[in-house]
Amino acid sequence: MKKLSIKVKPNAKQQEIKTGDNGELIVRLQSPPVDGKANTELIKLLAKTYGVKKSQIRIKSGLTSKIKQVEIN
Repeated sequence: MKKLSIKVKPNAKQQEIKTGDNGELIVRLQSPPVDGKANTELIKLLAKTYGVKKSQIRIKSGLTSKIKQVEIN
């Protein structure tokens, strides 16, 4: 199981994943933070990036926050 600390930046022009200075991932998403759209896009992007199924990714904490803790099985 892999645990990630992610800082999400919604409403970006394009999707992007970068590593910040302190080791956390910075993920830019095109979706707005409304009705869970940004969380859904985050899960799809992480699944594609890490080569796992969407069901193997879980947002452990931070559903309504820009800082999220994510687990990947």
